[in-house]
Amino acid sequence: MRFYWTSPAMSQIYSELSRLARGGLVEAVSARQGRRTTRRFRITARGTDRLSDWLSESAPDFPVLKHPVALRLLMGHLMRPTDVIRILESYAAALADRRAELEAVRKSLGDDEAMRFPALVAEWGLAYYDSEREITDRTRARLEE
Repeated sequence: MRFYWTSPAMSQIYSELSRLARGGLVEAVSARQGRRTTRRFRITARGTDRLSDWLSESAPDFPVLKHPVALRLLMGHLMRPTDVIRILESYAAALADRRAELEAVRKSLGDDEAMRFPALVAEWGLAYYDSEREITDRTRARLEE
């Protein structure tokens, strides 16, 4: 199941921010909003240096995939074929919605050189949604044979 259902340990954001603050990598800044005081964090010069080192020197991990549609498909023999097809149809519709949202983000980034890398990531995401749609369509066609 490791190819499509991995459940990574998820850190808690505030405990991570506290750990980074103890290491001098971020600093907390308190801000008052009405009766409420909020803490925001900003990266320190030391944190920027460490982040730069990590980005350029460490090998990226392989992506972790947790795919609920693939998990359900694995157990498709326990469902009616029409239910499996309904799941795939629902997933295809959700992909179309998410893709449209990301397409709007990509368009908002324009061709500004300052937004070059966020635009590349948005394009990567669009290609991902396109490939997921292709897989979904192909799987559905095989089920309908």
